[in-house]
Parts: sequence; C-alpha cells; structure tokens
Amino acid sequence: QVQLVESGGGLVQAGGSLRLSCAVSGSIVGVNVMGWHRQAPGKQREFVALITVGGSTNYADSVEGRFTISRDNAKNAVYLQMNSLKPEDTAKYYCAHYSSPMIWGQGTLVTVSS
Repeated sequence: QVQLVESGGGLVQAGGSLRLSCAVSGSIVGVNVMGWHRQAPGKQREFVALITVGGSTNYADSVEGRFTISRDNAKNAVYLQMNSLKPEDTAKYYCAHYSSPMIWGQGTLVTVSS
C-alpha cells in the first residue's frame, strides 16, 4: 500500500519561498504521474502541478513561472518549489499519486501573509 507524507509547509510573507516535500512509501519508479493539488478554506481542491515519469511537467496557470515540481525516483520523493508566494496561495497542499483510485497524502498547510 502506497502512502504519501507531505512536509515543508509553514507561514511565509508574500514574496517569500517554500519547498514542499512528499515522501512516498513504496517505489515511484513505475508511477507515471505524480502531482500536487491544493485546497483553500471554503474552496474545492484544485490542481497545482504534475510531473510524468519522463520528467514532463504541467502547471496551473495561477502558479506557472513561480512554482517548480520535481521528482527523485531514487529517493521516492516529489518536491514543489514555490517562489514569489502570494496570499492567494494560502491552502493545504496535497501530494497525489495518480493511480486508480488516486492516492493522497494528509496535506501540509501553507499560509502566506500579506
């Protein structure tokens, strides 16, 4: 059973940076797609970024150019580097294992103050 554990969230001022990590119990070598989603208070969970096994990436328009997703298959980990953070980036961030059904971590909270 694959389990995902996120870390790296916290409180940061607008314009600052954070790096989120997702530790995967179980190999991700054969997992085609891993990603990050987020859910702000009172809103639905939304897509943030994904990365394929070949390293191709895709980003939500709202984070394009500011966030970078990466993966380390040897360490069974996925990362999200977040730069130029804005208050509207405040949310709980979830790592996602794109399988059927999707597997989610417990989330890590990111709060961006203005």
